[in-house]
Amino acid sequence: MVSVIVPVKNGSAHIRDLLDSLERLDYPKDRLEVLVVDGNSTDSTREVVSEYPVKLLTEERPGINAARNTGLKHSIGEIVAFTDADCVVSENWVKRIVEDFQDQTVACVAGNVEGYYDDFLSRYSDESIIPVLRRFGKREVLDKIKPPLQYPAGCNMAMRRAVVERVGLFDESIAFGFDEDELVERICKDGNRMVLDPAVLIRHKHRSSLAELLKQNFRYGRGMGLLPRVRGLSSTFSKWILLLVCVSVLWAGVVLFFAVMTVLTSSVAFLATLLTSLLFPLLGLITYYAYRAARLRDKRLSKIITYPFVDFGRSVVFLVGGVYQLLKPGKKPKP
Repeated sequence: MVSVIVPVKNGSAHIRDLLDSLERLDYPKDRLEVLVVDGNSTDSTREVVSEYPVKLLTEERPGINAARNTGLKHSIGEIVAFTDADCVVSENWVKRIVEDFQDQTVACVAGNVEGYYDDFLSRYSDESIIPVLRRFGKREVLDKIKPPLQYPAGCNMAMRRAVVERVGLFDESIAFGFDEDELVERICKDGNRMVLDPAVLIRHKHRSSLAELLKQNFRYGRGMGLLPRVRGLSSTFSKWILLLVCVSVLWAGVVLFFAVMTVLTSSVAFLATLLTSLLFPLLGLITYYAYRAARLRDKRLSKIITYPFVDFGRSVVFLVGGVYQLLKPGKKPKP
């Protein structure tokens, strides 16, 4: 028995495509249930969902993890799969998930996420040096999370119910991003394994404007900054996060130092060093995309020119969001 849980809030523009794809799943209907957990939508989400043979629940508490936990508590599947309202699942999505769970040591399955539309930002989101949502090149079985990229995306993951009940539900104090990864880490630390399977495929409606993409990465950054405050250094993610922040602050300090020295001394040498410090990340990215384009014989020069700048902008807002959340005053969020 497989339960599919879909948290949603104001998703009327997209959720019909998802529900249609769930109806087309190549899996016995008597061993499949779909639960949509609505977060008090103010649009027509509930009306759209009511047209489909699914269980519609309401969760008044804020946060996607609260919705996921409500879905867990009202579902009956041995395997619980999660996706989002702005996704479309492949026809064999559940069948491939179930195949991966045939190994009884596996308690979590993560799949690939590809863009639904064929526009610039959708292609960029998939082809970036750090994809907006996680993608895996080959099937792997791991006994632990390996940041920065070898862990599930919340819109395409599945878990064994018995293990989740043993290690505890999603932490509802974790918001903005990285909300699912803390639970996955607990599952692995409990002695279970995780499968990263590219064949477990969904398509996601990536952000349609640069402003939306940057806002999304700022929120992801806030989620990154929240993890160390909630879990301390017990989490592998917390250690990676603090290392990333330290390296970024060091780079910003170097840039600031040479900027001040350039103003104070009007030195050409300091100015040259400042420009080199500022451009070094961009030049590295341009070199990477040029090498990849040559290796893949990709003649689209737009990747080499534009992708590095979008990467740089995403990285900056992500780190700003992380530092903002780390330094934000207030009590530690309650679980």
